[in-house]
Amino acid sequence: MSTGRPGVLAIDAGNSKTDVAVVDDDGTVLATARGGGFQPPVVGVEAAVDALGVTVAAARAAAGLPLSGPFVAHVSACLANADLPVEERDLAAAVQARGWGRTTEVRNDTFAILRAGLLADAEPRGVAVVCGAGINCVGMLPDGRTARFPAIGRISGDWGGGLGLAEESLWFAARAADGRGEPTALARALPAHFGLDSMYALIEALHLARIPDARKHELVPVLFATSAGGDAIARSLVHRLAEEVVALATVALARLDLLGEAVPVLLGGSVLAARHPELDERIGELLAARAPGAVIEVVTAPPVLGAALLGMDHTGAGPEARARLRAHYA
Repeated sequence: MSTGRPGVLAIDAGNSKTDVAVVDDDGTVLATARGGGFQPPVVGVEAAVDALGVTVAAARAAAGLPLSGPFVAHVSACLANADLPVEERDLAAAVQARGWGRTTEVRNDTFAILRAGLLADAEPRGVAVVCGAGINCVGMLPDGRTARFPAIGRISGDWGGGLGLAEESLWFAARAADGRGEPTALARALPAHFGLDSMYALIEALHLARIPDARKHELVPVLFATSAGGDAIARSLVHRLAEEVVALATVALARLDLLGEAVPVLLGGSVLAARHPELDERIGELLAARAPGAVIEVVTAPPVLGAALLGMDHTGAGPEARARLRAHYA
Protein backbone atom coordinates (compact mmCIF):
# COMPACT_ATOMS: atom_id res chain seq x y z
CA MET A 1 0.00 0.00 0.00
CA SER A 2 1.26 3.46 -0.81
CA THR A 3 2.14 5.61 2.19
CA GLY A 4 1.39 8.90 0.41
CA ARG A 5 -1.46 11.14 1.48
CA PRO A 6 -4.65 10.13 -0.36
CA GLY A 7 -5.39 12.45 -3.23
CA VAL A 8 -9.02 11.71 -4.12
CA LEU A 9 -12.23 10.59 -2.51
CA ALA A 10 -14.30 9.27 -5.42
CA ILE A 11 -18.06 8.92 -5.00
CA ASP A 12 -20.49 7.44 -7.51
CA ALA A 13 -23.98 7.68 -6.06
CA GLY A 14 -26.89 6.37 -8.09
CA ASN A 15 -30.54 5.98 -7.27
CA SER A 16 -30.08 2.41 -6.04
CA LYS A 17 -26.49 2.22 -4.73
CA THR A 18 -23.42 4.25 -3.82
CA ASP A 19 -19.78 3.29 -4.43
CA VAL A 20 -16.90 5.09 -2.72
CA ALA A 21 -13.14 4.78 -3.25
CA VAL A 22 -10.21 6.40 -1.47
CA VAL A 23 -7.41 6.78 -4.03
CA ASP A 24 -3.79 7.69 -3.33
CA ASP A 25 -1.86 10.19 -5.46
CA ASP A 26 -0.12 7.33 -7.29
CA GLY A 27 -3.43 5.69 -8.30
CA THR A 28 -3.46 3.05 -5.57
CA VAL A 29 -6.95 2.30 -4.29
CA LEU A 30 -6.61 2.36 -0.51
CA ALA A 31 -10.19 1.36 0.33
CA THR A 32 -13.67 1.04 -1.08
CA ALA A 33 -17.17 0.87 0.35
CA ARG A 34 -20.71 0.42 -0.93
CA GLY A 35 -23.90 1.95 0.42
CA GLY A 36 -27.51 2.59 -0.47
CA GLY A 37 -29.08 4.85 -3.06
CA PHE A 38 -28.81 8.62 -3.24
CA GLN A 39 -32.20 10.33 -3.50
CA PRO A 40 -32.21 13.98 -2.41
CA PRO A 41 -35.61 14.64 -4.07
CA VAL A 42 -37.11 12.10 -1.67
CA VAL A 43 -35.27 12.79 1.60
CA GLY A 44 -33.75 16.24 1.06
CA VAL A 45 -30.20 17.32 0.32
CA GLU A 46 -28.86 17.24 3.88
CA ALA A 47 -30.27 13.81 4.70
CA ALA A 48 -29.04 12.40 1.39
CA VAL A 49 -25.51 13.72 1.99
CA ASP A 50 -25.63 12.40 5.57
CA ALA A 51 -26.33 8.95 4.09
CA LEU A 52 -23.32 9.39 1.81
CA GLY A 53 -21.33 10.15 4.92
CA VAL A 54 -22.01 6.69 6.33
CA THR A 55 -20.45 5.06 3.26
CA VAL A 56 -17.57 7.54 3.21
CA ALA A 57 -16.86 6.79 6.87
CA ALA A 58 -16.72 3.07 6.12
CA ALA A 59 -14.15 3.62 3.35
CA ARG A 60 -12.21 6.05 5.50
CA ALA A 61 -11.98 3.53 8.34
CA ALA A 62 -11.03 0.72 5.98
CA ALA A 63 -8.16 2.86 4.70
CA GLY A 64 -6.95 3.39 8.27
CA LEU A 65 -7.37 7.16 8.05
CA PRO A 66 -8.34 9.53 10.88
CA LEU A 67 -12.08 9.82 11.34
CA SER A 68 -12.08 13.61 11.76
CA GLY A 69 -10.85 16.47 9.61
CA PRO A 70 -10.12 16.51 5.86
CA PHE A 71 -8.48 13.26 4.77
CA VAL A 72 -8.07 13.80 1.00
CA ALA A 73 -7.00 16.63 -1.23
CA HIS A 74 -10.08 16.52 -3.43
CA VAL A 75 -13.58 15.06 -3.38
CA SER A 76 -14.92 14.00 -6.80
CA ALA A 77 -18.61 13.19 -6.44
CA CYS A 78 -20.75 12.04 -9.36
CA LEU A 79 -24.30 12.03 -8.07
CA ALA A 80 -27.70 10.97 -9.34
CA ASN A 81 -30.31 13.73 -9.26
CA ALA A 82 -27.66 16.40 -9.81
CA ASP A 83 -29.42 17.18 -13.05
CA LEU A 84 -29.25 20.97 -13.12
CA PRO A 85 -26.25 23.25 -12.44
CA VAL A 86 -28.07 24.75 -9.46
CA GLU A 87 -28.48 21.24 -8.00
CA GLU A 88 -24.78 20.55 -8.53
CA ARG A 89 -23.90 23.76 -6.70
CA ASP A 90 -26.20 22.99 -3.77
CA LEU A 91 -24.91 19.45 -3.47
CA ALA A 92 -21.28 20.59 -3.77
CA ALA A 93 -21.82 23.03 -0.91
CA ALA A 94 -23.38 20.30 1.23
CA VAL A 95 -20.55 17.85 0.50
CA GLN A 96 -17.83 20.46 1.06
CA ALA A 97 -19.39 21.33 4.42
CA ARG A 98 -18.74 17.74 5.59
CA GLY A 99 -15.00 18.51 5.52
CA TRP A 100 -13.89 15.34 3.76
CA GLY A 101 -11.45 17.11 1.44
CA ARG A 102 -9.86 20.48 0.80
CA THR A 103 -11.81 20.92 -2.46
CA THR A 104 -14.99 19.40 -3.85
CA GLU A 105 -16.48 19.00 -7.30
CA VAL A 106 -19.96 17.57 -7.87
CA ARG A 107 -21.16 16.40 -11.28
CA ASN A 108 -24.12 14.44 -12.56
CA ASP A 109 -23.42 10.70 -12.37
CA THR A 110 -23.49 10.40 -16.18
CA PHE A 111 -20.09 12.12 -16.25
CA ALA A 112 -18.66 9.19 -14.28
CA ILE A 113 -19.68 6.76 -17.02
CA LEU A 114 -18.22 9.05 -19.69
CA ARG A 115 -14.87 9.33 -17.93
CA ALA A 116 -14.76 5.62 -17.05
CA GLY A 117 -15.16 4.74 -20.72
CA LEU A 118 -12.25 6.85 -21.93
CA LEU A 119 -8.70 5.51 -21.90
CA ALA A 120 -6.91 6.14 -18.63
CA ASP A 121 -4.31 8.36 -20.28
CA ALA A 122 -6.73 10.04 -22.68
CA GLU A 123 -7.98 13.58 -22.38
CA PRO A 124 -11.66 13.78 -21.33
CA ARG A 125 -13.13 14.19 -24.82
CA GLY A 126 -16.29 12.44 -25.97
CA VAL A 127 -19.98 11.85 -25.41
CA ALA A 128 -21.80 9.33 -23.22
CA VAL A 129 -25.44 8.24 -23.38
CA VAL A 130 -26.75 6.39 -20.35
CA CYS A 131 -29.97 4.40 -20.30
CA GLY A 132 -30.76 2.74 -17.00
CA ALA A 133 -33.84 3.63 -14.99
CA GLY A 134 -33.89 6.89 -16.97
CA ILE A 135 -31.99 8.30 -19.92
CA ASN A 136 -29.35 11.01 -20.06
CA CYS A 137 -26.43 12.25 -22.14
CA VAL A 138 -23.34 14.34 -21.46
CA GLY A 139 -20.30 15.39 -23.45
CA MET A 140 -17.06 17.02 -22.44
CA LEU A 141 -13.87 18.51 -23.86
CA PRO A 142 -10.40 18.83 -22.29
CA ASP A 143 -10.87 22.61 -21.99
CA GLY A 144 -13.76 22.07 -19.59
CA ARG A 145 -16.64 22.72 -21.97
CA THR A 146 -19.56 20.34 -21.58
CA ALA A 147 -22.82 19.46 -23.29
CA ARG A 148 -25.71 18.21 -21.20
CA PHE A 149 -29.48 17.98 -20.90
CA PRO A 150 -31.78 18.58 -17.90
CA ALA A 151 -32.87 14.90 -18.03
CA ILE A 152 -35.63 15.17 -15.45
CA GLY A 153 -38.38 13.36 -17.33
CA ARG A 154 -41.11 14.29 -19.74
CA ILE A 155 -41.08 17.97 -18.78
CA SER A 156 -37.53 18.18 -20.16
CA GLY A 157 -38.40 16.27 -23.33
CA ASP A 158 -37.05 12.87 -22.30
CA TRP A 159 -38.26 9.55 -23.66
CA GLY A 160 -36.85 6.16 -22.80
CA GLY A 161 -35.04 4.69 -19.85
CA GLY A 162 -36.03 1.43 -18.24
CA LEU A 163 -39.07 2.81 -16.45
CA GLY A 164 -40.24 4.68 -19.54
CA LEU A 165 -39.91 1.58 -21.72
CA ALA A 166 -41.84 -0.50 -19.20
CA GLU A 167 -44.68 2.01 -19.03
CA GLU A 168 -44.85 2.37 -22.83
CA SER A 169 -45.02 -1.42 -23.11
CA LEU A 170 -47.86 -1.55 -20.58
CA TRP A 171 -49.75 1.21 -22.43
CA PHE A 172 -49.65 -0.59 -25.78
CA ALA A 173 -50.42 -3.95 -24.18
CA ALA A 174 -53.45 -2.57 -22.28
CA ARG A 175 -54.92 -1.02 -25.42
CA ALA A 176 -54.34 -4.19 -27.41
CA ALA A 177 -56.05 -6.26 -24.74
CA ASP A 178 -59.23 -4.15 -24.62
CA GLY A 179 -59.47 -3.45 -28.34
CA ARG A 180 -58.46 0.22 -28.45
CA GLY A 181 -55.09 -0.50 -29.99
CA GLU A 182 -53.28 -2.74 -32.43
CA PRO A 183 -52.65 -6.35 -31.46
CA THR A 184 -49.32 -7.05 -29.80
CA ALA A 185 -47.76 -10.10 -28.17
CA LEU A 186 -46.90 -7.81 -25.24
CA ALA A 187 -50.51 -8.23 -24.07
CA ARG A 188 -49.68 -11.86 -23.25
CA ALA A 189 -45.99 -11.61 -22.45
CA LEU A 190 -46.16 -8.85 -19.82
CA PRO A 191 -48.73 -10.50 -17.51
CA ALA A 192 -47.13 -13.90 -18.09
CA HIS A 193 -43.89 -12.59 -16.64
CA PHE A 194 -45.66 -12.16 -13.30
CA GLY A 195 -47.58 -15.45 -13.58
CA LEU A 196 -50.83 -13.70 -14.53
CA ASP A 197 -53.20 -14.66 -17.33
CA SER A 198 -54.36 -11.26 -18.64
CA MET A 199 -53.54 -7.59 -18.88
CA TYR A 200 -56.58 -6.86 -16.72
CA ALA A 201 -55.05 -8.98 -13.94
CA LEU A 202 -51.73 -7.18 -14.31
CA ILE A 203 -53.35 -3.73 -14.30
CA GLU A 204 -55.25 -4.65 -11.15
CA ALA A 205 -52.14 -6.02 -9.45
CA LEU A 206 -50.13 -2.89 -10.22
CA HIS A 207 -52.94 -0.52 -9.25
CA LEU A 208 -53.51 -2.24 -5.91
CA ALA A 209 -49.74 -2.52 -5.29
CA ARG A 210 -49.80 -6.29 -5.12
CA ILE A 211 -46.93 -5.90 -7.59
CA PRO A 212 -44.74 -2.98 -6.46
CA ASP A 213 -44.02 -0.25 -8.99
CA ALA A 214 -40.32 -0.97 -8.53
CA ARG A 215 -40.81 -4.30 -10.33
CA LYS A 216 -41.89 -2.62 -13.56
CA HIS A 217 -38.25 -2.57 -14.64
CA GLU A 218 -38.46 -6.36 -14.96
CA LEU A 219 -40.61 -5.83 -18.06
CA VAL A 220 -37.76 -4.30 -20.10
CA PRO A 221 -36.14 -7.65 -21.00
CA VAL A 222 -39.63 -8.93 -21.85
CA LEU A 223 -40.03 -6.05 -24.30
CA PHE A 224 -36.73 -6.86 -26.02
CA ALA A 225 -37.52 -10.58 -26.17
CA THR A 226 -40.93 -9.82 -27.68
CA SER A 227 -39.33 -7.53 -30.25
CA ALA A 228 -36.79 -10.22 -31.14
CA GLY A 229 -39.73 -12.55 -31.71
CA GLY A 230 -41.00 -10.27 -34.48
CA ASP A 231 -43.74 -8.29 -32.75
CA ALA A 232 -44.23 -4.99 -34.61
CA ILE A 233 -45.27 -2.89 -31.59
CA ALA A 234 -42.38 -4.09 -29.46
CA ARG A 235 -39.97 -3.50 -32.32
CA SER A 236 -41.26 0.06 -32.78
CA LEU A 237 -40.39 0.80 -29.13
CA VAL A 238 -36.90 -0.65 -29.50
CA HIS A 239 -36.34 1.41 -32.65
CA ARG A 240 -37.64 4.55 -30.98
CA LEU A 241 -35.16 4.06 -28.15
CA ALA A 242 -32.38 3.83 -30.72
CA GLU A 243 -33.61 7.10 -32.24
CA GLU A 244 -33.54 8.78 -28.83
CA VAL A 245 -30.03 7.54 -28.05
CA VAL A 246 -28.72 8.80 -31.38
CA ALA A 247 -30.58 12.10 -31.12
CA LEU A 248 -28.99 12.78 -27.73
CA ALA A 249 -25.53 11.80 -28.95
CA THR A 250 -25.62 13.84 -32.14
CA VAL A 251 -26.94 16.97 -30.46
CA ALA A 252 -24.19 16.73 -27.82
CA LEU A 253 -21.56 16.18 -30.52
CA ALA A 254 -22.84 19.19 -32.46
CA ARG A 255 -22.77 21.44 -29.37
CA LEU A 256 -19.10 20.55 -28.85
CA ASP A 257 -18.20 20.90 -32.55
CA LEU A 258 -17.36 17.20 -32.70
CA LEU A 259 -20.00 16.04 -35.15
CA GLY A 260 -17.57 15.50 -38.03
CA GLU A 261 -14.68 14.12 -35.96
CA ALA A 262 -13.54 10.67 -34.90
CA VAL A 263 -14.68 10.69 -31.29
CA PRO A 264 -15.96 8.09 -28.80
CA VAL A 265 -19.67 7.78 -28.17
CA LEU A 266 -19.94 5.72 -25.01
CA LEU A 267 -23.06 3.77 -24.09
CA GLY A 268 -23.78 2.84 -20.49
CA GLY A 269 -26.53 1.96 -18.04
CA SER A 270 -28.30 -1.34 -17.59
CA VAL A 271 -30.40 -1.18 -20.77
CA LEU A 272 -27.55 -0.30 -23.14
CA ALA A 273 -24.96 -2.48 -21.37
CA ALA A 274 -27.23 -5.50 -21.86
CA ARG A 275 -26.18 -5.48 -25.55
CA HIS A 276 -29.54 -6.24 -27.14
CA PRO A 277 -28.57 -7.08 -30.76
CA GLU A 278 -31.49 -5.31 -32.41
CA LEU A 279 -30.97 -2.13 -30.39
CA ASP A 280 -27.20 -2.18 -30.95
CA GLU A 281 -27.61 -2.64 -34.69
CA ARG A 282 -30.15 0.16 -35.04
CA ILE A 283 -28.05 2.59 -32.98
CA GLY A 284 -25.04 1.75 -35.14
CA GLU A 285 -26.95 2.35 -38.39
CA LEU A 286 -28.42 5.68 -37.30
CA LEU A 287 -25.22 7.03 -35.76
CA ALA A 288 -23.16 6.07 -38.81
CA ALA A 289 -25.53 8.12 -40.97
CA ARG A 290 -25.54 11.20 -38.73
CA ALA A 291 -22.03 11.18 -37.23
CA PRO A 292 -19.83 9.00 -39.45
CA GLY A 293 -16.70 9.57 -37.36
CA ALA A 294 -18.26 8.46 -34.09
CA VAL A 295 -16.85 5.31 -32.53
CA ILE A 296 -19.37 3.42 -30.38
CA GLU A 297 -18.16 1.70 -27.24
CA VAL A 298 -20.15 0.09 -24.43
CA VAL A 299 -18.91 0.98 -20.95
CA THR A 300 -18.69 -1.92 -18.54
CA ALA A 301 -16.20 -0.35 -16.09
CA PRO A 302 -17.72 0.72 -12.76
CA PRO A 303 -18.70 4.40 -12.72
CA VAL A 304 -16.74 5.01 -9.49
CA LEU A 305 -13.64 4.58 -11.66
CA GLY A 306 -14.84 7.54 -13.73
CA ALA A 307 -15.41 9.63 -10.61
CA ALA A 308 -11.89 8.82 -9.46
CA LEU A 309 -10.38 9.66 -12.86
CA LEU A 310 -12.19 13.01 -12.88
CA GLY A 311 -10.71 13.65 -9.47
CA MET A 312 -7.23 12.76 -10.70
CA ASP A 313 -7.71 15.06 -13.68
CA HIS A 314 -8.37 17.80 -11.14
CA THR A 315 -5.31 17.01 -9.01
CA GLY A 316 -3.02 16.68 -12.04
CA ALA A 317 -2.13 13.02 -11.61
CA GLY A 318 0.09 11.60 -14.34
CA PRO A 319 -0.73 8.84 -16.83
CA GLU A 320 1.02 6.15 -14.76
CA ALA A 321 -1.19 6.88 -11.76
CA ARG A 322 -4.35 6.85 -13.89
CA ALA A 323 -3.28 3.57 -15.49
CA ARG A 324 -2.69 2.01 -12.05
CA LEU A 325 -6.17 3.10 -10.97
CA ARG A 326 -7.79 1.62 -14.06
CA ALA A 327 -5.84 -1.62 -13.62
CA HIS A 328 -7.35 -1.98 -10.15
CA TYR A 329 -10.85 -1.99 -11.63
CA ALA A 330 -9.94 -4.22 -14.58
